[in-house]
Amino acid sequence: MLTQAPQPLPSVSDVRRAAPHSGPTGRPGYWRRLLPLLALLACATRLPSFARPLWNPDEGYLAVQARMLAHGGALYESVVDRKPPFLPWLYEAVFALFGSQSLTPLKWCAVAAQLVTAVLLASTARRRWGDGAGRTAGVLYLLISVGLNPEDAQAATFEVFMLPWTAAAVWCADRRRWGWCGAAVAGAFLTKQTGAAVLIPVAWTLWRCGAPRAAVVRCAVGVTAPVLAAACATDPAGFLFWTVTGSGAYASFTGSELHVLVRGLVNAAILGVACAGILPPIVRVLRLARTGHGDLWLWLGSSGVAVLAGFHFFGHYYLQLTPPLALLGTAALQILPRERAVDALLVSACCCALFIGWGLLAPRPDLAHAQRVADAVRARTLPSEPVLIWGMHPETYWLADRPPATRFLTAGLLTNYSGGRDGPRVGERWAVPGTWHTFRTEFAARPPGLVVDDSRGGPYGVGRVGAVRRMLGSYEEVARVDGAVVYRRRG
Repeated sequence: MLTQAPQPLPSVSDVRRAAPHSGPTGRPGYWRRLLPLLALLACATRLPSFARPLWNPDEGYLAVQARMLAHGGALYESVVDRKPPFLPWLYEAVFALFGSQSLTPLKWCAVAAQLVTAVLLASTARRRWGDGAGRTAGVLYLLISVGLNPEDAQAATFEVFMLPWTAAAVWCADRRRWGWCGAAVAGAFLTKQTGAAVLIPVAWTLWRCGAPRAAVVRCAVGVTAPVLAAACATDPAGFLFWTVTGSGAYASFTGSELHVLVRGLVNAAILGVACAGILPPIVRVLRLARTGHGDLWLWLGSSGVAVLAGFHFFGHYYLQLTPPLALLGTAALQILPRERAVDALLVSACCCALFIGWGLLAPRPDLAHAQRVADAVRARTLPSEPVLIWGMHPETYWLADRPPATRFLTAGLLTNYSGGRDGPRVGERWAVPGTWHTFRTEFAARPPGLVVDDSRGGPYGVGRVGAVRRMLGSYEEVARVDGAVVYRRRG
């Protein structure tokens, strides 16, 4: 029996000659038909995000930061985190418009961010491979974008808002709009540091197209100007410290290596399930592709390096892989028979439905615990009374609607505990440099009326951190709530 020999993947120029272009010659009404579909799909895939008040501690951290900023706090001075400023500013702005009691407006912003990412990927694919590829890329991205643990995929946090910037950088590079391309790279970095990884495919495109020196300069200015402006708008030294130089102990593989490695493999496997419909075609692209996809492979590779950065392998890190995977999957499906492409989309849709169901039905024991502790704090304090939650759940401050007694919203900044790390690099000596002096000063100047030890046997517990244990000498235990110990200041 004769079988058809596999066809090599066509180059970009081959496909452009054979497929309609997205410019004036494209089909009229293309976006009028596609945008409602993508908008509906973006809402459907983000539906579980509205089922919980919040999904993970990052959302809680950002919510508390936004409240502190609204009450006169200064970013990287009295309000600190290891992240760039864009998302705290966004939370602050949304809270100013809609109030700070609910994250629902931020969840809608996350839907919009996913929609923008899908549209940019659809536009990029349409320009390269035609109208059908544009539809495929937009739909594929939204289907695989929720393919992780719901607390990673459904939270309105850094990666979700970083991805539109990365997609915009590739979109602008594809059209040789170098100034805007650089600005998009800066936007990605100012949302999360690893967003700067998209600069690698951008630089490759610059070199590949033989861009003149003026284009390189425009791109460089586009990258540096927003970053310098953000540094000047905050505290330049604090900006540099908290976003770049102050996290040496955090970005280390030492401590709970097996635990962290297992987490990384599990999250990779979960994303692999979500991408089951497109991974086999992508493997074929890897084997047969000759030209025209170098920037996409570099985008995927640099995103993989970004996932590895810091050696924590949290599930939400893997979201950075989804845009290049969607485009590579689309490229692969262009050379397969239509039946195979339909099958790939059907498998992706079924996997997406599985993850949506997981998000709607999965219990959230950590959230229930934080709500119980927040109820206890609210019942024992006045609205303006500062409290200290010694733990890893900053959302408790937000749920209790009480101001934190310190700028350090988790014990992680003071002990280097993060994500289950319980090895030799947890303790006071591994804290972010300078934090303990500031913490003691704040504690002495404005002692919290209530302290909650929410460590629950963790390696950062009060029994292992002498400084906190000594501070509690003037406090007495008044309650225990779901494993957390509540202390009230004597007198």
